[in-house]
Amino acid sequence: MKRIICSFLAFTLLFSILLLCFSQTATAYVLDRTYIYAPEDSINIEDPFFQQDSITKEPSPVKEPQKEVDEKSKLTLGQLRKKYKSTFVTNGPNVKRIALTFDDVPDPRFTPQILDVLKEYGVKATFFVNGQRVLNHPELAKRIHDEGHVIGNHSFTHPDFNKISMSAFISEIKKTEQAILPITGYIPKTIRPPYGEITEEQLIWAAEHKYRIVNWNVDSLDWKGLNKEQVLANILSGTRPGAIVLQHGGGGYGSKLQGTIEALPEVIKALKNQGYELVTVPELLGIEKSK
Repeated sequence: MKRIICSFLAFTLLFSILLLCFSQTATAYVLDRTYIYAPEDSINIEDPFFQQDSITKEPSPVKEPQKEVDEKSKLTLGQLRKKYKSTFVTNGPNVKRIALTFDDVPDPRFTPQILDVLKEYGVKATFFVNGQRVLNHPELAKRIHDEGHVIGNHSFTHPDFNKISMSAFISEIKKTEQAILPITGYIPKTIRPPYGEITEEQLIWAAEHKYRIVNWNVDSLDWKGLNKEQVLANILSGTRPGAIVLQHGGGGYGSKLQGTIEALPEVIKALKNQGYELVTVPELLGIEKSK
């Protein structure tokens, strides 16, 4: 009888110990899960262990379906230029005038050097600015304006206009205007779309609001990091009366525009020797620079 009682007590004690261990393990597990599912701002989601997928979130709102574009009926840039020739231009009239233009400015790495060359040779050019860069470097934007150059609108963040909504397109234009206005005192009448891309709906809006969409017919291809000789050849081989020349005065990380800076004096001298007058885009097109 005593042996049975002792066995029972030993079993009871062992069971209690096992139950206690299990309870502690379960508690630890619950605490661990609670930590994993803590709010996002309380954990390091860059840690591979804490991936976004493992964090409990509210379900994302359902996005409205985007209107599909019939690619077959979509007009090419060439067709858009013909259809909206008074709004969408790539060159000026057939006169001995050429407009030098510089995109993606202001950029402290390259823009000041370009301005120095233009000042030395007494040339006025057109600078198509990005609104975000104007906010980051207002002193450079002011220098462009103060030295007599014309400022045009090149969007706020440099998106492909083909890939954004109409409301986003308008916002890109308006936000850049808000950045430019305190510096220049005017709202540019000229818009250069990033990558030269634009939709028909955007062109219609631009026409209704008295803007000119200004692309180019001579491309320096300097964004490829070409050297002086290559940039010079690309420009001079394509120039003709009324040409609009595309160059860059700024770029992204790792951009190399030394070829443009070194070629610019030679471009100016060569074109002047050929009898060309170097003017701004509004002068070339015979329009006002502001709305």
